[in-house]
Amino acid sequence: MLLKDQKNSDCKNSSTVLDTKLNPVVVIGGGPAGIRAAECLSANDVPVIIFNAERWQPYNRVKLTPLLSGDVQVGQVYLEPNLPKDANVKQYTSHPIVGIDTENKQVIGQFDRRFSYSKLILATGSRAHIPAIPGIELDGVFKFRNFDDVEKLVARSISARRCVVIGGGLLGLEAARGMANRKIETIVVEHETRLMARQLDEGAGALLASQIEALGLTVKTGLSVKKINGTDRVEGITLSSGENIECDTLIVCTGIRANMEMVRDAGLSVSRAITVNQNMQTSEEDIYAIGECAEYNGNTYGLVGPGLEQATIAVNNIIGKTESYSGSLPTTKLKVVGSDVFSMGDVEQLAERIDINTITYQNSEKAIYRRLILQKNRLVGAMAIGDWPEINVLQNAIVQQKFIWPWQKLSFQKSGFLFSQKKPQSVTDWPAAATVCNCTGVTRGQIGDAISQGCVTFDAVKRETSCSTVCGSCKPLIHELLAGKPKYEPIEWIKPVLIGSALALLAALITLIAPGLPARDSVIPDFTIDMLWTDGYYKQVSGFTLLGLSVIAAILSLRKNIKFLSFGAYSGWRAFHIIIGLLAAFILFLHTGFHLGENLNFWLMLSFIALGLTGALTGLLKAGEHRLLEKGMRLNNEAPAKITFWLHIITFWPLPVLLALHILTVYYY
Repeated sequence: MLLKDQKNSDCKNSSTVLDTKLNPVVVIGGGPAGIRAAECLSANDVPVIIFNAERWQPYNRVKLTPLLSGDVQVGQVYLEPNLPKDANVKQYTSHPIVGIDTENKQVIGQFDRRFSYSKLILATGSRAHIPAIPGIELDGVFKFRNFDDVEKLVARSISARRCVVIGGGLLGLEAARGMANRKIETIVVEHETRLMARQLDEGAGALLASQIEALGLTVKTGLSVKKINGTDRVEGITLSSGENIECDTLIVCTGIRANMEMVRDAGLSVSRAITVNQNMQTSEEDIYAIGECAEYNGNTYGLVGPGLEQATIAVNNIIGKTESYSGSLPTTKLKVVGSDVFSMGDVEQLAERIDINTITYQNSEKAIYRRLILQKNRLVGAMAIGDWPEINVLQNAIVQQKFIWPWQKLSFQKSGFLFSQKKPQSVTDWPAAATVCNCTGVTRGQIGDAISQGCVTFDAVKRETSCSTVCGSCKPLIHELLAGKPKYEPIEWIKPVLIGSALALLAALITLIAPGLPARDSVIPDFTIDMLWTDGYYKQVSGFTLLGLSVIAAILSLRKNIKFLSFGAYSGWRAFHIIIGLLAAFILFLHTGFHLGENLNFWLMLSFIALGLTGALTGLLKAGEHRLLEKGMRLNNEAPAKITFWLHIITFWPLPVLLALHILTVYYY
């Protein structure tokens, strides 16, 4: 049973007409669309059973790539369903459904156990398409589609030396990025003449390819894989050009196919996927299909947003609140291997079409490519590589198919901007149809409606609309809509950072202003505390300990650039860095007894003290930064902690030189 503390009212309808006293609604599929359907149903007090064929709890597919590359941990990929506190929802994990008995309204589990349903929602998703290439059955051939695939690829990355990815679409490029980030030589082979052929044209595809190659990957377009070479396992591939490429790992990303075999066997109507009407009903009126397995009006959508929209519409029709689906506008707005890529609307097969006109702007120096697609002077699509500040306004214009005037066309050709370049609007001023969450397709109007209906916190808006449930990049915009200004969250482990930084500041100030402790007058060999900074042996022990701590602190600062140190959360490493600083301050006292020394030693002590002061101030400002930013306090338009952070870095640079000179003078003389 899945439980949550607060009710989800996204699909709430006071007049539920579905009679579920005898049987619940069954949802087959634990992906985003299936979970969304369960959330909406439970918000209307409808009992639900979810069958998830995978052995994992619901997870965020968008984060599979950073999981493959090692940028996030497994726990950060999971999604917790937003269900009411008293939700009557049962979930069966690792329990595939193998059949549907439409006559008796039952689904059949893998152990021939039967479950009755009042209504059935199919959210079975899709699987990777594996082309019939000779050698495709060899060991070393992988897919990149789900959690299991990532698990296998992570294990494979330990021994892989060269990887070839077949497919230059979004999944293929993300798989290539994940393997390349693990320091594996990676080659992308795409049979089309450009990358991301469904979203980009030749110009945009060429620019994206050049940016990807600049990162160290190899891109080969206009070529197909003729065969996979090897006896028992992959040893290489042969391209359609005759070129042979040696490799030990092959990832196939050549599209997807809807999971519909069970549905077809049950006698439901299928085409490329499970065919549905405007109510998301299949050919059986009590069975609905949503997400990647559903086909409406000849179209299927492989994105999260349309699946969530379809889930809401299906549930509304199930509970008696009639709502029609009219299709979704394909939108891609994300970073692909580090490059900003945007594509929306009717952008396919532009070169072959005579019913559209296009306008292109390109700036090679800034690596910017933008193209508008017009039909009878109305905006029906756009694509871009690189940042485009007016994208949010542009999305609204595409949805409304705005008329583009001649002077707007001239402006775009000259500057790359279609609309007047005003100061960036607050999200509160965006049109109601403007998209705030590109991953789920949630608009400013939908979020505004949720707020007006009582969702006064970020979590409530998130539950109500599903915005910010994928990549989370729209979170500041949602806070701005809630409060009229962005909300800044406190850092993780704020108390340890605050206490540690305060102690470090105190230690640095005491070292700077405290008088040096006196040495003993007696020559009696009994141990006294002053021997720690007067006796040569003890000074060597504390000195080399201090040197070791300095080296550790320096290595920690290079965490982002050293792969084997990239594990764990940043907040934990920051706390460890503060602990190292406190230990160094204590060892410095044992080494010097608060004596600042003279000449070189004096400057070395000042360097240590300055490093401690700037580090402590950075920690204190970071702990209170969310408060300062909420009050609009910035220094030279920078967050306060950023200024002291760079001072901390600058004060570190003299330290290695001064330490080296100090050691040289001690042992040389």
